[in-house]
Amino acid sequence: MPKGKGPQGKRITLKVAKNSVRVAFNGRRRLDLSKMGIATFPKCILELADVEELDLSRNLLRKIPNIIEKFQNLMWLDLHSNQLDELPAEIGTLKNLTYLNLCNNKLTTKGLPEELTLLKNLRTLNLGLNCLETIPTTLGTLRELIELGLFDNSLTLIPKSVKKLPKLERMNVKRNPLPEFAKEEEPIDTVKRIESLYLVEKKDLCSSCLEMCQGERDELHKLEDVTPGPSNKPSFPSLTTPNSTAMDNQEEWRVK
Repeated sequence: MPKGKGPQGKRITLKVAKNSVRVAFNGRRRLDLSKMGIATFPKCILELADVEELDLSRNLLRKIPNIIEKFQNLMWLDLHSNQLDELPAEIGTLKNLTYLNLCNNKLTTKGLPEELTLLKNLRTLNLGLNCLETIPTTLGTLRELIELGLFDNSLTLIPKSVKKLPKLERMNVKRNPLPEFAKEEEPIDTVKRIESLYLVEKKDLCSSCLEMCQGERDELHKLEDVTPGPSNKPSFPSLTTPNSTAMDNQEEWRVK
């Protein structure tokens, strides 16, 4: 491998690409090149630039070239689980995109081009599992956005313009150092609880099961013997002391 070069990855031919075109359930044509070991964007797929969906997820891609602008029919683009640290400005020319998955890459805030805000029809944007420290306030212009994934980044603030997107229904911000979303840990219940209780008669148990049940019953009786029961002394709630257990000499405790 030449010095300074990354992994070469698998070479995709036009024949392989054509054989990877599938018709999705919604009738769109999807070019599925996921899990192919691709390290460089295959230029041969420009011959198939009229597809509506493109899946390049789970590869070794470090860069998306500006020729992505040739895919003007794209409505669905999946680039998750690659090694991308930036996106080209030309991503903003894909005006028909409704779904963009960039999860599990190496994207930084600087690597998000301003042109991302030109995707006015975008409904789902997944930026989870990246290296984002801030979110551009301009993402608040994506007013068709319904679902936004921001989980597993280094975010300390979500811009108000993003939180107030009119159609936003789901925003995943888990595992970010966000003070506004910090919640107290649920107390751990150390009491062992019984989910189900089944009642049977002795005659229906085998000898070993009966012996085990009797042993557990004996242990329970031992606990009952050592557990202090309620006091037999009379209670005098009108006493001035907060201790309601009566003393031998009641005159010392009564209200004078």
